[in-house]
Amino acid sequence: MTERIMTLHPEGKQGVNIDKAKYDMMAEAIISALQDEQPVTFSALSRTVSRRLDGKFDGSITWYYTTVKLDLEARGKILRVPKSSPQQIRLVDEK
Repeated sequence: MTERIMTLHPEGKQGVNIDKAKYDMMAEAIISALQDEQPVTFSALSRTVSRRLDGKFDGSITWYYTTVKLDLEARGKILRVPKSSPQQIRLVDEK
């Protein structure tokens, strides 16, 4: 049986139970992309993650990207830049 993780949602909505290996792969791609450039728009980050995982990821990259991005926000690892339009995302400053 594969290990799973229950994702969180920044607005307290119900998360989803997903394969932890897929979660880890997606989280690494998101955080790595943000280490290279930030802030970045939601769409640009999605494109970067898709390029990095193309051919290496089994499943809908777009769906997992959105799910894991929301989880990383809820866990305080990334954040939406306030009042940005279109939505911009950056890493949370480590203190």
